[in-house]
Amino acid sequence: MKDWVALGYRILQRAQAEALYRLAAVELELVDSRLDELDAGLVAVALAEGDELPDGLRDAPGADDAKGEPKAATLLYPGTPRRVLAVGVGERSDLDAERLRVAAAVAGKRAASLGARTLAWWLPDGSGPEHAAALVEGTVLTSYRFDRYRSQGSEDSPAGQVERLVLAGPGADAARIEPEASAALIVASAANRARGLQDLPANELDPAALAARATELAAAHDAVEVEVLDRAAIAGRGMGGLAAVSAGSAVEPRLITLRYAGGGGGERIGLVGKSVTFDSGGISIKPAARMHEMKMDMSGGAAVLETVAAIAELGLELDLVAVLPATENMPSGAAMRPGDIITQLNGKTVEVTNTDAEGRLILADALTYCVRDLGAARIVDVATLTGAVVVALGSTHAALISNDDEWAAAVERAAERSGELAWRLPLHPEHRRLIEGKAADLVNSSAKRKASTISAAAFLEHFVDGVPWAHLDIAGTAWDTGREYVGDGASGFGVRLLTRLARDLARG
Repeated sequence: MKDWVALGYRILQRAQAEALYRLAAVELELVDSRLDELDAGLVAVALAEGDELPDGLRDAPGADDAKGEPKAATLLYPGTPRRVLAVGVGERSDLDAERLRVAAAVAGKRAASLGARTLAWWLPDGSGPEHAAALVEGTVLTSYRFDRYRSQGSEDSPAGQVERLVLAGPGADAARIEPEASAALIVASAANRARGLQDLPANELDPAALAARATELAAAHDAVEVEVLDRAAIAGRGMGGLAAVSAGSAVEPRLITLRYAGGGGGERIGLVGKSVTFDSGGISIKPAARMHEMKMDMSGGAAVLETVAAIAELGLELDLVAVLPATENMPSGAAMRPGDIITQLNGKTVEVTNTDAEGRLILADALTYCVRDLGAARIVDVATLTGAVVVALGSTHAALISNDDEWAAAVERAAERSGELAWRLPLHPEHRRLIEGKAADLVNSSAKRKASTISAAAFLEHFVDGVPWAHLDIAGTAWDTGREYVGDGASGFGVRLLTRLARDLARG
């Protein structure tokens, strides 16, 4: 077996495993090898419908049972390698990155159940960078576990977890494959870190802990700076939305700002992530059923934070700022009440008609701050904002609402390429009228219960000062998506999409 070290294309990278997450590291290696030279706990090959198995496997025990249907998995025992998993990927004409992510997930789960810590994917001739990247993403995302609070030896704990991923093939084009495989490892690892944040309970991940992660990130990357505002500074700056939402909690809010100076000379890009570390609904309290999952209402902030980490690790040449308004939304004698009128950072007044529509109040201040104070020329906000989007789009697509067709198209392209899909919804003048106020400039929630996802975005539009802006409502995609490679619970949605967008902008 020829190791690509000799060719200068070896990748040996580890995903960071900070104490906050205790995530396992995944090591990636590329080798130039024949199939029968591979030494791994499990070797996987992709099998399309109607195709034959690779040479050396056709007569192996189990080969007659191998099928090419999507997600079909057949163990073969050729002797060398000891175990090979033939994973179905469907019709060859339909083969794309998403099919390969799913295939990688199937193989990763089987490797874990077998206790195989090394998984090797054999790449046939002609495999391109996008194929390799998809296999890396699917494997790394599938490797995620959140079990830090579980006692050892739980009955449903996996037998093992893939710690080393090998991509191998005879004469593969290393120069083309290496950059994309390396980037995929960085991005998927960042998505797993975002999932680790989503999964942490609110008694451990409060706004101060989220700010500590941002500070840790900045300390690890010379190109990243961080600024954190506390309750007094938030009020002093005139951020009435964030101040009002946080008033009911004994836990102090934070306004977290990250600046990434990657150069490139282009427009400054702004990212804003909703970071409600626990959302009870406030005085307009939520039903008890599934309220425990509202620790994940900071999913947008987690995605933005770990996107900045991925961008810094990739060394992208662009100028970027990120803002995370972090708070709890709790009921108490000091809490924001329905009927209260607050003044946002840009001077607009808002009548609070529902305290459980708190996300748009904190995002409003963050958007104003990102544009007016930090100079963002284009902006994307990411938020678990409305339950209505789950009804409209389920868990396959985030909702995309924008004031600019060109910017929306760029986000849509990044969504398609990353596999984190978004569907653009309209923003019509009638939608804007839904949040017009009488006692104040605006209401934070329309009593008409029409187009709730869109009216929430229409509210946010008042705070972007006319710059190109895209809003991603990820309430349906951040949690319990059921995707093969992320399963139930935290998905890390947004990291792959936003990093893809940043890579596209850096290249453009």
